[in-house]
Amino acid sequence: MLNEKSILITGGTGSFGKAFVRTVLERFPGVRRLVVYSRDELKQYEMAQKFPVESYPALRYFIGDVRDADRLRRAMEGIDIVVHAAALKQVPAAEYNPFECIKTNILGAQNVIEACLDRGVQNVVALSTDKAAAPINLYGATKLCSDKLFTAANNIKGKRDLRFSVVRYGNVMGSRGSVIPFFLQRRSTGILPITDVEMTRFNISLQEGVDMVLWALENAAGGEIFVPKIPSYRITDVAHAIGPECEHPVVGIRPGEKVHEEMITASDSFNTVDLGRYYAILPSAGRYSVESYCAKHGGSPVPPGYAYNSGTNLHFLTQEELRVLIREHVDAEFGVD
Repeated sequence: MLNEKSILITGGTGSFGKAFVRTVLERFPGVRRLVVYSRDELKQYEMAQKFPVESYPALRYFIGDVRDADRLRRAMEGIDIVVHAAALKQVPAAEYNPFECIKTNILGAQNVIEACLDRGVQNVVALSTDKAAAPINLYGATKLCSDKLFTAANNIKGKRDLRFSVVRYGNVMGSRGSVIPFFLQRRSTGILPITDVEMTRFNISLQEGVDMVLWALENAAGGEIFVPKIPSYRITDVAHAIGPECEHPVVGIRPGEKVHEEMITASDSFNTVDLGRYYAILPSAGRYSVESYCAKHGGSPVPPGYAYNSGTNLHFLTQEELRVLIREHVDAEFGVD
């Protein structure tokens, strides 16, 4: 699928970007060009130590910000596929610095779309988050705007051979700033603070996220928001799996935080298709109806009013399952005894 293709990933030095680059280099040795586009020269330097251009001649490291439309257009010369992973993602930081979050997550998304339209890109997948469904914080609201921009971009592509789609998933196990590395780092203190004893979250591994993006690149018709069927966990179970001997004081929910996360709201249900492994939320003002989409791509409509919520999910990870997954997916330096 990606052999002989030129690919650019924005935010390519993040947790997802590094996993995506590793996977593409392993599975598609014939990839023509793989451009890592990000604004942090130190992270690019560190990434180049693991993936040196001398060993991977298809790799390119481009310094650039998605806020810079001219730099994006230059970087996308000759690019066939774009994966948009760049974003400001920390909820408290976004609440305190809303303008900066808007510039990157919304205006940056528009810059990516326009550069793709101008440069003859053929396939675009943007990363979203469960916080974009019925958002209550600024980060989620900006990602919802970004999702709308990417899905609606299919309406202005004209005669171009170009598809825009979105993948939306929950907390990535072991990603920077997430709860599991935080608990593992704090375990030695004997205190693992709990925000709310009822809190739940969706869980997905980095590799599952990468595989989902690759699936979307191959299967998207354009305009879908793809949602994976993944398990949930309780924050209390994560705390006990990592530090059963620790104290677990309840400290309260942070600004902009939910007790449970959603990926499909009841309002989305009327445009949502069950594809088996994934759901697809179709654009409400798109080029196809739910019925025509199912007829062409398979799947079936979800029941009216259906919502996909981490608190009512049918599959919850046990403490032992969490320990196994942490050993498998989180850096060895944070290993669970």
